[in-house]
Amino acid sequence: MATSRETRGSSYNGYVMLLVVLAVLAGPPLLAIISGGPGGAVIVGLIVGAVLSLLLSIGFFMIQPNQAVVITLFGEYRGTTRKEGLHWVWPWMMKEKVSVRAHNIHSERVKINDLRGNPIEIACNVVWRVSDTAQAVFDVDDYKEFVNIQIEAGLRTVGARHPYDDMSDEDETTLRGSADVVNQELIEELNERLMVAGIVVDEAGLTHLAYASEIAGAMLRRQQADAVIAARQKVVIGAVGMVEDALEKLSHDGIVELDDERRAAMVSNLMVVLCGDREAQPVVNAGTLYQ
Repeated sequence: MATSRETRGSSYNGYVMLLVVLAVLAGPPLLAIISGGPGGAVIVGLIVGAVLSLLLSIGFFMIQPNQAVVITLFGEYRGTTRKEGLHWVWPWMMKEKVSVRAHNIHSERVKINDLRGNPIEIACNVVWRVSDTAQAVFDVDDYKEFVNIQIEAGLRTVGARHPYDDMSDEDETTLRGSADVVNQELIEELNERLMVAGIVVDEAGLTHLAYASEIAGAMLRRQQADAVIAARQKVVIGAVGMVEDALEKLSHDGIVELDDERRAAMVSNLMVVLCGDREAQPVVNAGTLYQ
């Protein structure tokens, strides 16, 4: 398929042509009146002026800021006009307005499988604009619908490249923890897909990311288990350090001499107190450790 390329179109100043149309409308009847012709000549002049002015008025079009008009002549592309203001072209030329302003699209939530095969729901927000009006009009059937379809396809492609979350100790890109990387990949993927339509994506980012409902409960329990394990690990490491400091302090200051059995009993008691979920109940030992 041949790729279209935008070229600069030519048009006439619309304000000058507006004066011409007014002159055409009023000229024939004024000439008939000045020449002193019969009343029928005046009527014919009015009809001729009205028909010509109506024909010429078809060529007028207005361009607003960040707007372009694609001009064709009998199906042949004759350029794009982007200059603001009132313009005029020959009445037999076709004109199609194209907005080159930034468009904002919030995609629908789609269900896909991540890299590990887990079903997830994902959605994104995309800011795009038309950079080449010729490609947007001639190379795709409906460029707005084309953008919507390619956004969903690009979102599925990027979402399937990475896991939702990191379940291992390896440092890898994840959809939940690497937002900047994923968003940049999404921009590059969409720009590559929309290049054929002359569309440029300025911004793209995930707006919704969650496990699908069928596995959300299981994944929540896994996350809770990970949190409990991490908390317990931190508590145990801290308790071991505290016990070690206590034993070293007792031995260094000569407060009490502990043999291996007493040392083991003290370590056990301190670990139970420091790592337990509930407050410890003190028990007064009136005898010895060997009773």
